[in-house]
Amino acid sequence: MHRPPTTDLTLVHEDPYLLVLDKPAGLLCVPGRGEDKQDCLSARAVARWPEALVVHRLDMATSGLVLMARSGDMQRALGDAFAQQAVWKRYEAVVDGLLDAGPHWSEIDAPLMADWPRRPMQKIDAAGKPSVTRWRVLEALPSLQASRLLLAPRTGRTHQLRVHLASIGHAILGDALYGGEEVQQRTPRLMLHASVLQLRHPATGEALRFESVPPFRCP
Repeated sequence: MHRPPTTDLTLVHEDPYLLVLDKPAGLLCVPGRGEDKQDCLSARAVARWPEALVVHRLDMATSGLVLMARSGDMQRALGDAFAQQAVWKRYEAVVDGLLDAGPHWSEIDAPLMADWPRRPMQKIDAAGKPSVTRWRVLEALPSLQASRLLLAPRTGRTHQLRVHLASIGHAILGDALYGGEEVQQRTPRLMLHASVLQLRHPATGEALRFESVPPFRCP
């Protein structure tokens, strides 16, 4: 049975048009199938802001910043901003393997599609949707035989960061879907956090930037 975290909802930003929340790992963004999957970020948000509407999602195991709209018009405007890649997103992850830190970005350009026999997993396939992830190394973590990365997805496919990093031999620690057993067990959670959201406010034109420090700490 799924047991979502009981931590209080963390509000990062509130205005008459939109909300930014900091989702804990282990909490669904929207309800799933079954009574044990009805507690989710959107349900908790609606309990406090009845007009709150989902704009985008994070995986249940991923923590970090989530944007919600407070009207149908704003939901459409924000959805268009995501579709037009006008929302600037950054993630931090801790991945398997020691890599040299540096300022240079690398890019993974590999189309993704659903792996239907193994749902909800995704796979790289030439017939899939275009999917691009840029990444660079922030620091090596010798005690974990791992590295901390900054990730800049140019597209927003399901499990994109997890599949892309696993495909180059650097699965995210704690990944129960795409990491081997040893990678899964090295940390108590998926080491992936949505740390930055930046966009222009659709209603006011104001430049907005929100940041969240990853809750996981690495020795």
